[in-house]
Amino acid sequence: MNFTTAEKRRLKEKYGSWAIITGASSGIGKELSERVAESGLNVLLVARRKDLLDELASGIKNKYRVQARTLAADLSEENEATKVINESKNFDIGLLIASAGFGTSGSFVDSSLEDEINMVKVNCTALLMFTHHFTKVFKQRKKGGIILLSSLVGFQGVPFAANYAATKAYVQSLAEALNAELKPSGIDVLAAAPGPVLSGFSERSNMVMGAALKPSDVAIPILKALGRKATVLPGLLTKVLVYSLATVPRWGKIMIMKAVMGGMTKHQRAN
Repeated sequence: MNFTTAEKRRLKEKYGSWAIITGASSGIGKELSERVAESGLNVLLVARRKDLLDELASGIKNKYRVQARTLAADLSEENEATKVINESKNFDIGLLIASAGFGTSGSFVDSSLEDEINMVKVNCTALLMFTHHFTKVFKQRKKGGIILLSSLVGFQGVPFAANYAATKAYVQSLAEALNAELKPSGIDVLAAAPGPVLSGFSERSNMVMGAALKPSDVAIPILKALGRKATVLPGLLTKVLVYSLATVPRWGKIMIMKAVMGGMTKHQRAN
């Protein structure tokens, strides 16, 4: 999708001069960081891997001639999320993109409780902390933008990815409510709910993924939707998957997702 000069100008005028992006070192977060910088906003990049962040920041500064700062943090640690919030106070943040997250998959009863709890901390608790802080900042400014990374799996239960889907249902519900609640304060909130994306997610969640989108397929649709929609389904594959299930009852969607996710995780049960 073409990212027009007018769209870039709109993004900078509405949400500049700084954006903070969590999960910036790879996948959708990295692509969104690039596109935001391309629009002329300075970026504060947050992720676990400092080496990858520094490499991204260097490329952004050279290519787009904006400022790019990095902050390495493990968002499964609450004090690390607090550290990020405190550091962000040194920048005139007008746009929050909460892209950090990871997934688990396989049989819930056989899963690691520590992994499941850490996923909730990253996908939900840290996201909540950032969102709560920046809603206060943006309300004082009387403008701001918030993008929360939901997922196609957040619209129903997903066997063999039960807790991951539950975290994304939380994100989806939070974003939908805040979109309506904060609009009168000049704050735009968007739930971005992509389908499967080739972003390193499948390796960490130990899934074998079939057809999938590229991060470049979803970043521009997400940014274009901010301020115009409550939820965006970025990428053609996402829309096909959602609309093909539109008339299926919720219990039927769960059974379909069980079959799909069961196929993507069957290698785990074979070991």
